Amino acid sequence: MPIYEYECTKCGEITEVWQKFSDPPITRCEKCSGKVRKLISQSTFHLKGTGWYVTDYGSKATRNNNNKKGHKDSANKNKKKSKASKD
Repeated sequence: MPIYEYECTKCGEITEVWQKFSDPPITRCEKCSGKVRKLISQSTFHLKGTGWYVTDYGSKATRNNNNKKGHKDSANKNKKKSKASKD
């Protein structure tokens, strides 16, 4: 069930209410009986598990970048060794 926030236009009290989609919206403040309005809040929706871009594709790109960096570092070490042996 989603949590809805309502703000009283009279006293400013903010109330959180667990409601089903089929429940009617609250119209009066429990504290002062003033009118309330529904607030739009930031969602806490979070995708978990496999099958999402972040878990399946995002991590592979990071691993590939790390592998490329490691490969470049080893290539630079080999170049330095070959220059030292020439001198």
